[in-house]
Amino acid sequence: MRRLLIAVAAVLALAGCSARSTTSPSGDKPSASASDSAAAADFGTLRHVCHSGTVKASTAQGVTNSEIKVGVFSDVGFTKNPEFVDAAKVFISWCNDAGGINGRKLVPVTHDSKLVEVRQRMIEACRSDFALVGGGAALDGMGVKDRLNCLLPDFPAQTSQAIGADLQVTVQGAATGYSPYGGYFSWLLKEAYPASASSVGIIAGDSPVVKPITAQDKETLIAAGGRITYSDLYPAQGVSDWTPYAQSIKNKKVKGLVFLGDFASLAKLEQVLTNIGYAPDWIDANSNAYGPAFIQLAGTALAKQANFADLGGFAPLEDSSNPATKAVEDLYKKYAPDAQVTLPALKAFSSWLLFATAAGDCAELTRTCVYDNALKQTAWTGGGLQAPMDLSSPTVAPKCFDPVKATAKGWVAADFKPDTGAYRCNVTPYKFKGTYAKPMTLADVGKSLADLK
Repeated sequence: MRRLLIAVAAVLALAGCSARSTTSPSGDKPSASASDSAAAADFGTLRHVCHSGTVKASTAQGVTNSEIKVGVFSDVGFTKNPEFVDAAKVFISWCNDAGGINGRKLVPVTHDSKLVEVRQRMIEACRSDFALVGGGAALDGMGVKDRLNCLLPDFPAQTSQAIGADLQVTVQGAATGYSPYGGYFSWLLKEAYPASASSVGIIAGDSPVVKPITAQDKETLIAAGGRITYSDLYPAQGVSDWTPYAQSIKNKKVKGLVFLGDFASLAKLEQVLTNIGYAPDWIDANSNAYGPAFIQLAGTALAKQANFADLGGFAPLEDSSNPATKAVEDLYKKYAPDAQVTLPALKAFSSWLLFATAAGDCAELTRTCVYDNALKQTAWTGGGLQAPMDLSSPTVAPKCFDPVKATAKGWVAADFKPDTGAYRCNVTPYKFKGTYAKPMTLADVGKSLADLK
């Protein structure tokens, strides 16, 4: 999950201080339609997600009798990638057209953190928003203290540094203390390519943000039976010639390679590996690469290099048989036809569904009620967008994985023997033995759940 933001985090050293942004509503204001059928508010296996109703007065910040102001974090000013903003527009347009949350319309507010302005945007969110939903920022750890101080619940699409912090419910589960890739790495090393375990390599962008992830991946690989024979860093600003790195990988006879960085750099590395006549048994491209852009950039190298990515229990976009994925695509065609459905967008949609479901079950809309309702979900699937996940505690171990493989024709499901629908969930989770930073708690800022209203 955290790897989705590595591409942004790895270039931290290059990011100068940008101009202060202003917080503004995102997308077109959705229209209301009281005549919409009840079926319009259904999503996959979820029923009546959004609908009209008679509201009970609420004193919660960001809530009026007609609206709920919800914040969406995004580094769009830095990445130029509007996927979280687009996901918010699509979901909210659909939800509001169906009547909103018991009659209250959702009003999205984009907080453009521009990579380095997380704290400034969080302070703004603390002044106005009811909750944060469906967003993410590469340096999200910069805003946790302020978020907890103002008791602002967070339902993120993805997390990077702040995973497992208090007042946060993530749809993939925080899995605090566990490796999110234990089952995936074990499959690669013990089943798919057992001969590769004798020589595993890892290469990562040189950034303080990426270093702890690299250490955790190394620990997980070793625990799965891998022997680390190659470990290297490449400059965060990029590499003009990947030949020295490719030659080192070849000289070390690396059979399994984990790449932590942006997929454009990986594509260049693989082209050089192919040119010098070397191909590891497998390359973990990580889910940064999952999408058509990597396929195009890697080009002919895909005929030689076996690339995999773990979707972490989310349905592949290519699975046309999944009604929930098809429903998201249909909603995008209706409300944002020029936007692209991506894996982070699916996670954002699941987060919005979680928030709407939790808020819709509140007789009186309060932060406490929404947060508590979200924690009651012990088998959350986002209506079919993902494998069942227990959200009741941030320390629940991860259970499911579903790797995909890159081919010249696109991404396809890997041959990994799924046992729970499209996922493999009968795995033994790996609990870290190393010492890593602990998630921030309410107690760290002198507060408790009793302060949440």
